[in-house]
This record gives sequence, C-alpha cells and structure tokens, in this order.
Amino acid sequence: MRTFSLTEWSIASPETVPELVGLDLGDHSARQLAADLGASGRLNVVELRRGLRIETTSFVGSVQIGSVRVAIQSKLQGLPLLTLLRYAYGLRDLDLLSLHEQGTQPDAFQDLLCHQLAAEAQELLARGLHRRYERRSESLASPRGRIDFTKVVLGAGMAQAALPCIHHPRLRDTLVNQVLLTGLQMAVGLTRDLALRTHLRRLAALLADEVTPVSLASATLVEVERQSDRLTAAYQPALAIVRLLMESTGTALETDEHSVRVPGFLFDMNRFFQTLISRFLHDHLVGFTVQDEYRLRGMLAYVPGHNPRNRRSPEPRPDFLVRDNLGVVAMLDTKYRDLWQRDLPRDMLYQLVIYAMSQEPIGQATILYPTLDSAATEARIDVRDPLHGSRRAQVVLRPVNMITLASLVSSYMSAAHRREAQQYARWLVLAT
Repeated sequence: MRTFSLTEWSIASPETVPELVGLDLGDHSARQLAADLGASGRLNVVELRRGLRIETTSFVGSVQIGSVRVAIQSKLQGLPLLTLLRYAYGLRDLDLLSLHEQGTQPDAFQDLLCHQLAAEAQELLARGLHRRYERRSESLASPRGRIDFTKVVLGAGMAQAALPCIHHPRLRDTLVNQVLLTGLQMAVGLTRDLALRTHLRRLAALLADEVTPVSLASATLVEVERQSDRLTAAYQPALAIVRLLMESTGTALETDEHSVRVPGFLFDMNRFFQTLISRFLHDHLVGFTVQDEYRLRGMLAYVPGHNPRNRRSPEPRPDFLVRDNLGVVAMLDTKYRDLWQRDLPRDMLYQLVIYAMSQEPIGQATILYPTLDSAATEARIDVRDPLHGSRRAQVVLRPVNMITLASLVSSYMSAAHRREAQQYARWLVLAT
C-alpha cells in the first residue's frame, strides 16, 4: 500500500513525485473505480506510461484505489475549519478529543467529523436517549396495559400462565437512535486513529444495549427527518454529521447519476462552501431577501417545432439571488477554488456570463471564492460587444477570506461583532 498526501486542487505526477514512477492501478476494479471518480469530478487518477498522475479537485478526505491510497487535505486547517463546519451545519460547540493534533494527519478531515459525532453522541447519552411509546401486543405472565379479551375468547380452553395484553412501553429503540448507532458504526470504519476508533466503539456499544442498527439510505434519512419534532431537536447536529458521512462515502447518493460508492471518504468542500455562505447571508444580510438556487425560468427555451426529443428547456440556476424592495440587486455564485491563486476556468466564466446577460441593462454576476491570502482583492471582467466594444455585462470575482469569516461566526457575538458581520455580508453582496 502506497499513501500519497496532497492538498485540494493540486497535481502529483511522475515528474514531480518520484514515488509515482512505475506505479499502476493493478486490476480492472481499481481502474473502474478511478474512471468513476473522474467522471463524478471527485478525483482524477490516470495511468501514464511512466506511472500515475493524480489530480485533486474540491473534495478532501482519503480513498483507496487498488494498492494506492490518496489522502487529500484542505488548506484550511484546525480551529478555523472546525468553527466554519460547526456554523455551516448547525453543530454544537462541544469539546473534542485531541483537537490540537488535527490538521497534521492525512485523515484530519474525516477524523474531525468523527470526533464531533462522538462528542454529540456522548452529550446525548449524558442527557438521556430519546424514548417513544410503541404499541405492543403480546402474552404476558404479569399483565400490563389492556387485556386483549378478543384473543382470550379465541384462545378459550387453552391453559397457559399468561394473558394477551396490549400495552405501550416507552422504548429507546427508535429510528433516530438507530440512525445514530449506525452512524457511529460507520465512523468506526472511517477513522485510522486508534484512540478515536476505540471511543466510537465504546459509544456504539452503549447504544447497542437497547438499540438495533438500521440500514442507512436516503429514504432512512428522509423518514427520520419526517419524524423529527421538538423532542428530538438535540439530535439534529448528530444527524447532520451522519448525513455528511453517508454522502462522503457515496452511501446516500443512490439516485444520483454520478453516484460512486467510495472505499474511503471524500467530502465535497464546494457544497460546504455554498452551505456556509448561504447561512451567513441569511443570518447577517439585513434589509434584503436571499433566495437559494433560484431558477432563471424562460431565459433559455427550445424554439417551437425545433425540439425533436421533447426535452425540457435548460434553466440556469445561480446559487443566490438577492432582492430588495425594488427588485434584483445581485446574482451570486460560489465556487470552492482560490481564484486569487488560480485562473478562472472557462466553464465557470461562461456560466457567470449567462447569469450576467440575464439582467438589464448591463447585468452583473459575482462569484464568491475562498482564500487564505489577506492581500486578495476583487477582480472584474467586462463582457463586451465584439464589433462595437460596448459593455454588455460584467463578471465580478470577489474573495471571501476564510480566516475573517471564521472570526465573524464564532459562538460569541457581541453587538459590535454582529455589526461587523452584517457589514461583511453586505460587502460580499454589494461591495459596499
């Protein structure tokens, strides 16, 4: 087994990493997994004549492909990453085991989530697990509840030292506890940290005394959300982590055409960044309405009589549409790619141009991107008429300093701190 550690949006090739020289994926199953990961945009592993070429994207974590293990770390590490994760997904500010060690290990990211899940589960066990009344119909030597006289009559003449009863015991073996138990068992297989794995197993064993595991799938998560109420509100952070673990292993993506069951853990930082910005704008952008993933209906349409396959017209969908009382003030998209350090890919640019051209008279579309460089400033690209040179639209590349954002969403919020967060949210949208 060869392990190669990379960061997000990086490339390792035989020319830059001598250990990759002469390596191959080995068998058909490994090559098929590499092809599936590449098609889904998670990780590109290509066999070259001289060895392997590995190209990472916005996914972080670790995955095993044949005899090669790729560990991908986020450039954002330690406490700022944990703070932003907690804020984006509504996780509680609980003490984590060995937090000072996080960020130096190849599996730091999944271990961070597993630590948080263990802390959430321990907190729930300390409070007392949720219990629900369940209807039971059974014969009991010590009757309780209501005697089922119908069964008594049907069983006349049969001598037995028990009576059929209908009762409602208050049990801990509920769906929300079953999902929590299965999530802990899943986390055990995701971490290579022996102490953390032992801690997770101990917590799972405590639950397993009264709770049975359940098969995790998309339908299971939908059902547990449907059953959620104020009595299970404390479970929401733990359930959010279980969902992240499922999605990052491909378990919960059964209906996705790009679903890949991952022998490891790959977390989509692009989705995380969008979730983070969404919550920040909804919480702190005062005086405006933020609409997530707004569909631009009617902008693109098949010409009547020229749609032989009867396909639906494409609908561009920016991540955020911001309105005030007078109308649309901003159209925003998010991409987890440091555009201060790297070029803007053509497909992202063309997508933003479409958003900008949907507005009149001279539209503007903004892409928000993460950076750790305090010197990063906004860039603007004019979309011009190629014949007359007049400006038709504008694309704005606006940096989001992740260290600054982490300080603004910390658990303690004074009045001055809140005003600063509101000013930063306004600047992200309007640059004012």
